[in-house]
Amino acid sequence: MRLAGLAVVVAAALGTAAAADPVTGKVARAVLFAPEGAEVEMLLPGLMSDSDAAALGMVAEAQPYYGAVAISPDEGLMAEATVAAANYHDTDTATLAALAGCDAKRSGQTPCVVVALIRPKGWEPRALQLSAATTTGFAKEYKGRGGKALAVSASTGLWGIASGNGAAAAAVAACAAKATPPVADCTVAVQD
Repeated sequence: MRLAGLAVVVAAALGTAAAADPVTGKVARAVLFAPEGAEVEMLLPGLMSDSDAAALGMVAEAQPYYGAVAISPDEGLMAEATVAAANYHDTDTATLAALAGCDAKRSGQTPCVVVALIRPKGWEPRALQLSAATTTGFAKEYKGRGGKALAVSASTGLWGIASGNGAAAAAVAACAAKATPPVADCTVAVQD
């Protein structure tokens, strides 16, 4: 039952990401966060010792945004079931990935919970959110005028950039090809 619920939530999240209209490169440059530097929001105070929470905060700050850390409450932080899912385009998808990975590894009875969220420094909701890696790629590769597109996969955090005639289709193909097997949810997020 829990996996069926997870599938519905993933489908809803992916449907929302796919429905968004692409923004221009100029808009993307204005709203994206710096690709380095993350801040951590600790959740569920009291679930871990103060020293475990401090250690987790230090490790999580070094992860690329957007991310989430899930633990098995029955096993604690220092267990094989602890999963950090990082470098996604939002914390909702990172949360789903961290929970799925943790629940697959846990030996305890209690379902895993998310204990930390990883976001860019100074995070606030914006019209476009890209993973740290995608933001870096955008800054390095999305240059010049016209005929460019950047596609992203909401479910994996992957991305692809292309230019020239058919840039949108080529960016989607480049994004999809980064996974084995190729992902099917790549959509154009930035286009000129």
